[in-house]
Amino acid sequence: MTDAKAAGPRQRGGSPQASSHTLLEGRLGYQVESALLVRALTHRSYAYENGGLPTNERLEFLGDSVLGLVVTDTLYRTHPDLPEGQLAKLRAAVVNSRALAEVGRGLDLGAFIRLGRGEEGTGGRDKASILADTLEAVIGAVYLDQGLDAASELVHRLFDPLIEKSSNLGAGLDWKTSLQELTAIEGLGVPEYLVTETGPDHEKTFTAAARVGGVSYGTGTGRSKKEAEQQAAESAWRSIRAAADERAKAAKAAKEAAEEPIRETADDATKAVGEPVRETADEAVEAAEESEESVQGADASSATA
Repeated sequence: MTDAKAAGPRQRGGSPQASSHTLLEGRLGYQVESALLVRALTHRSYAYENGGLPTNERLEFLGDSVLGLVVTDTLYRTHPDLPEGQLAKLRAAVVNSRALAEVGRGLDLGAFIRLGRGEEGTGGRDKASILADTLEAVIGAVYLDQGLDAASELVHRLFDPLIEKSSNLGAGLDWKTSLQELTAIEGLGVPEYLVTETGPDHEKTFTAAARVGGVSYGTGTGRSKKEAEQQAAESAWRSIRAAADERAKAAKAAKEAAEEPIRETADDATKAVGEPVRETADEAVEAAEESEESVQGADASSATA
């Protein structure tokens, strides 16, 4: 394996596939050996329709392990006090089909996947399972071609925002559970979700609104009802949490404003009491010094006599 290296010019000829791969490599930040990248992008539906070509499943298996290692290492180091069970839940919140698919969509990975006609016709380029599997295969390809350092850097760049976001989630480590916990704390009631769908059966889009106590706090869209509800729950959680934080900040400011006159009065009283005490102490010291001088004078007179 070679050391990690940034993408630079590599001769691939002038084919459309080469141009497409160059675009993907630019988004990844690494060049990958051509045949290896082609395999990483080859879904089994395409392989079966084209005479049993090699699929990306072995690379997916490898990439899944690399991804798991890097994420687990990051969580272990950044959360030194969390028990094993909670670390496992945090990892599951980051390494799952829905999260991987969102990262894949951010790369527009679906546009580069080699799909069979059947999957192509049923919206396979945006299916969460296909996007997640292909992303793992691409990570596996980067690992084989560029080494662990490069694969680790790629995982960090793509997944660190998700790792940071997961720290906001509650005990269930999903937004619907976290929203329910927050609304219970705030005394708002139990969330409910109103879901609508549009589009043909093979390419539906779901829209969800998260409502609490009859008030809509957030909306979300997705390729599945679950995905839309999770996005709506996240939006609602952030809205309610922001309002709660503002109330807490205002309450703290009001408390500090109310306590300030009391502190000033206490300080004034301390000064008023302290000043006579200091004056009395000073007078006592002066009297003692004068007495000592008198004694010393008397002693001197006696000695002279």
